Amino acid sequence: MYQAGCSIPANLKAYIDQIVRVNKTFTLDWEGLLTQSFAMTSHAELNLPAARVDSQGKRRVDYRRILLLAFPLFLSNGVQAVLNLTDAWFIGRLSTDAIAAMGALYFLITVLFILFGGVGMYVQTLVAQAYGKGQPFQASQAVSLGCWSALLLTPLFIFLAFPGGKLLSLFQLSPAVEQLAISYWTPRLLGLGIAIANLGLAGFFNGIGKTRITLWIWISIGLINVVLNEGLMFQLGMGMAGAAWATTLSLTIGTVLFLMVFLSGKIHQDFHSRRVWPPHWQMIRCLVSMGLPLGFLMTADLMGISLFQIMQVKLGVVPGAATQVVMMLTSTAYMPTLGIAQAGTTLVGQSIGAGHRPWAKRLGNIAITLSVLYSVSVNALLAWNGRWLVPIFVTTTDGQVEAVIQLSQTLLWLAVVYNAFNALNIGSAFCLQGTGDIRMPSLLAILLTWLGFVPFTHILTFAQGEGLVNFLPQLGIGVFGGWIAAILFTLVLSACLLWRWRSGDWQKAG
Repeated sequence: MYQAGCSIPANLKAYIDQIVRVNKTFTLDWEGLLTQSFAMTSHAELNLPAARVDSQGKRRVDYRRILLLAFPLFLSNGVQAVLNLTDAWFIGRLSTDAIAAMGALYFLITVLFILFGGVGMYVQTLVAQAYGKGQPFQASQAVSLGCWSALLLTPLFIFLAFPGGKLLSLFQLSPAVEQLAISYWTPRLLGLGIAIANLGLAGFFNGIGKTRITLWIWISIGLINVVLNEGLMFQLGMGMAGAAWATTLSLTIGTVLFLMVFLSGKIHQDFHSRRVWPPHWQMIRCLVSMGLPLGFLMTADLMGISLFQIMQVKLGVVPGAATQVVMMLTSTAYMPTLGIAQAGTTLVGQSIGAGHRPWAKRLGNIAITLSVLYSVSVNALLAWNGRWLVPIFVTTTDGQVEAVIQLSQTLLWLAVVYNAFNALNIGSAFCLQGTGDIRMPSLLAILLTWLGFVPFTHILTFAQGEGLVNFLPQLGIGVFGGWIAAILFTLVLSACLLWRWRSGDWQKAG
């Protein structure tokens, strides 16, 4: 044993020094790792959307923040519903044939818009997840991917716009209705690329939670559309074509407004929005590969409804016009429901980005519940007041007006049930969108639409010899048969999507 004051052999001293150095390095490494882990955890906790900590230190849902996020989206989609109602009101001043023509095209155009618009809609998912991770440049870059995708899709819309007569002839509309439909078809198709770019730009502001910007721009679009409708349809005598051009031009102005805000100094300072525009083709392909399945998911039921509505027009002017009036009226519930569901996409996406999937599920459940409650309440209110609401949108003086009004009032009550299940469908689909779980829900929706809804609607609607095809059974229940088929379809589809959401399979897919 060495005594005090004795010297330590050189080789032993070197060995002890080495142990000390290794121990210090090991300690510092663990300190750094713990610090980094704590920082990442703190970042995730701070970026959890709609979260607050109560007096006992427990995390709670901040419903006030959910409402602050959802309410502008609710209103902006309500403005879009008013825009649709404005078009319907202006077109209703032309003739019953004009209403039926719009009925034949409205959902068909909407299907094309949302099918390819899934590319623009998926921008919101990318933005929300990047924002939740604290990656502002990637959030901003998603917008440029959406705009480039919209530009690449524009030649397709131009190609579909001009042979509209041949396409619409497949639906065997009356000559007067078909001619009006053609004049509306071409201008609306020419503006679909612009509308998809709008979805991507709006998705950025929705994804980062600045939903009031989306609201004010949509209010501007709605006001501009009213002025253009009056000027083009009646002052310049363009009729149905004027209504379509008014919508396309107002959306173009909206795109300019979105870009002005996106490229402004404040957004550029926080998100580098002026540096993201060079195209990245591999990333664009990835966006399209996710956006198109989302489009198929969102349009599967709309495509079925489009064919359902065309079948009602084929059945006769009265059921076709009445169904169109009901669809336009209930859009005041449908469009704001989309707004609540869009808030669900943002909340779920930001939670996923922050790495907290249980929180994503909790907020998604709240968004789905709010969607259903709103839809049922407003649709019941519309049906209860249908006796004075319907005549507002049927203002012509031809002999079929009274029949259209009476049938519309009855169909409004069936629409209450249909839209209750549809809200459940929409809420579940948009929450799944926030997780990135798209492909399996899309497949379910496509199969149910084409193997169930479309043939079942034809079977229940037409009597023998009246339908579009002759190889299906034809029970001839009429317009009420078509609505029964629509209700059953939304019931089954919403049950499947809700099961997918509640099962948690998206946690494995994400």
